[in-house]
Amino acid sequence: MCGIAGIFHVTEQQAIEADLIASMNDKQVHRGPDAGDYYFEPGLALAHRRLSIIDLEGSPQPMTSACGRAVIVFNGEIYNFKALHAELKAKGYHFNTDGDTETILNAYLEWGEDCVHHLRGMFAFAVWDRNKQSLFVARDRLGIKPLYFSLLDNGHFVFGSELKVLTQHPRFDRKLRDTTVEDYFTFGYVPEPYTIYKNAYKLRPGHCFTVIRGQTQLPEQQEYWDIPVHSNVELTEHEIAEQLVERLKEAVDIRMVADVPLGSFLSGGVDSSAVVALMSQLQADPVNACSIGFDIAEFNEIDFAKQVAQRYKANHHIEMVDQNDFELIDKLAFLYDEPYADSSAMPTYRVCELARKHVTVALSGDGADELFAGYGRYRLHGHEEKVRAMLPLSLRKPIFAPLGALYPKMDWAPRVLRGKTTFQSMALDTVQGYHNSMSILRQDERMKLFSAEYQQSLNGYSSIAVFDQYRDKLTGLDPIKQAQYLDMKTYLVGDILTKVDRASMAHSLEVRVPFLDHKFVEWGFNAPTNLNLVAGVGKSTLKKQMEPHLPHDVLYRKKMGFSVPLANWFRGPLKDRLYDSLLSETMGQSGYFSSKQLKTLIDQHAKGIRDNSASLWTLMMFESFLRQSKAS
Repeated sequence: MCGIAGIFHVTEQQAIEADLIASMNDKQVHRGPDAGDYYFEPGLALAHRRLSIIDLEGSPQPMTSACGRAVIVFNGEIYNFKALHAELKAKGYHFNTDGDTETILNAYLEWGEDCVHHLRGMFAFAVWDRNKQSLFVARDRLGIKPLYFSLLDNGHFVFGSELKVLTQHPRFDRKLRDTTVEDYFTFGYVPEPYTIYKNAYKLRPGHCFTVIRGQTQLPEQQEYWDIPVHSNVELTEHEIAEQLVERLKEAVDIRMVADVPLGSFLSGGVDSSAVVALMSQLQADPVNACSIGFDIAEFNEIDFAKQVAQRYKANHHIEMVDQNDFELIDKLAFLYDEPYADSSAMPTYRVCELARKHVTVALSGDGADELFAGYGRYRLHGHEEKVRAMLPLSLRKPIFAPLGALYPKMDWAPRVLRGKTTFQSMALDTVQGYHNSMSILRQDERMKLFSAEYQQSLNGYSSIAVFDQYRDKLTGLDPIKQAQYLDMKTYLVGDILTKVDRASMAHSLEVRVPFLDHKFVEWGFNAPTNLNLVAGVGKSTLKKQMEPHLPHDVLYRKKMGFSVPLANWFRGPLKDRLYDSLLSETMGQSGYFSSKQLKTLIDQHAKGIRDNSASLWTLMMFESFLRQSKAS
């Protein structure tokens, strides 16, 4: 696992200042503390930070091909590199190393841009082709590894593994993109392909492009892979029973190759427990399992983690986190480089910190909820869709829209009485309804929060555009599959995988994700909804097949998530900070918010009238980003 960076002068062959690329690369030293090096030629500088995992003494980067034509910087792991190595060697390619980096180089020389189709793993890389005077950049299919880029006004195409690499360039434009502020307060993150900055972008998962010297504009991102939504191959119950565990075990197995200590996260939930169970069946030594516990019962899953660890005689490493562990707030804003509002980043940071004390590589269970419909919101979305199927939109809208507007927001009430969001969603189509249901702040709440000036600057833009770009792909899918697809394209990438990448790399820890092996995803997405959601139980497909491997209590208990007690914090130890942050000069001068509504949100929460904790955390993280961005 590594950090990569580069500067390509697209119009001239002027020398790139060594101090400039070095300052950019130094910003990501945490991603690769073991080594760092550079490659220069007129108009080009490539940089790399290395965390040694495989071929510890070999495979230095940037790496030049044996023939001298191509140079690569690469972040990630290619799990089928040995097979590719043998195939390419048989074709006459020469290898000086035993790692996966040189395999990508030779794959590029053999297949060009189509090399990505041959790679199985997680990756973000750039290949400089000296003959073509071009830079080819690519990102893995599911977006496990990040890549940011921008074309600056001086002709520098810059890229890096984190946004802070780009912002270190003195010509980087720090102007914010107005539409992504709207996106952030909907989703809690900035969705691909944009960043919070107007002229910086993320390479989409499963996409690549080539920058050629002489180009004066960024090329279009080219999609080379997508989730097989229209494969028309629905798995049978028998096929799932026969294949799921073996396919998952194979995905786990190929991720256990490392020349450094390896282990797994173990939250006590189904997904990480399944990974630990299968790892223990694949290695003779006990699995190094790492768990975080909380000193507050409703957030603590440690007893379930202990059950799994004891069953498989794992080396179980546990640390307890104080419920008032909120010292990370500003550190998280620094790590994520742009506004990011998933509060589970805090325990994720702590479990990565714990894991790094014992291992250099950890496997995680991320991706299973999106793949096998594990989130509770899928079940609720399905219920809403039954009503939509009975009544056309022309009838639903005049009935439910007024109810949604008039019905009070009762977060304190039993779920059955919390109907405001449901009524609003019923007045919308399927995609709009799901967008409304999973928004941190719904559209009516965002419009109250935003200043009149900022609303005007949006010029009618709404964050539903993030979902609308995928509508063509959703045709023919049932409503739950639509939600799963949307989550895999947005929430999984922008929230979950971003969270894990930054939290793990902050501690120089590599995290591998077997549920997101693209071959497993291509197979698993074809599991039918009626087998994934059974009697209101999500992820039933996976749970049923793991019954011989995991305790019943772990499989079928109520889903807890990896949460922190925000509501209590904002009525207790963080109350004063909340007022200071949200009513600060930084927020007031930003021009984005109604100061009256900011105070109303805090007052309502502090007095126990409403639980506004999710909205307040989203605002607090935005304020921390603005403050730190201004200071830098």
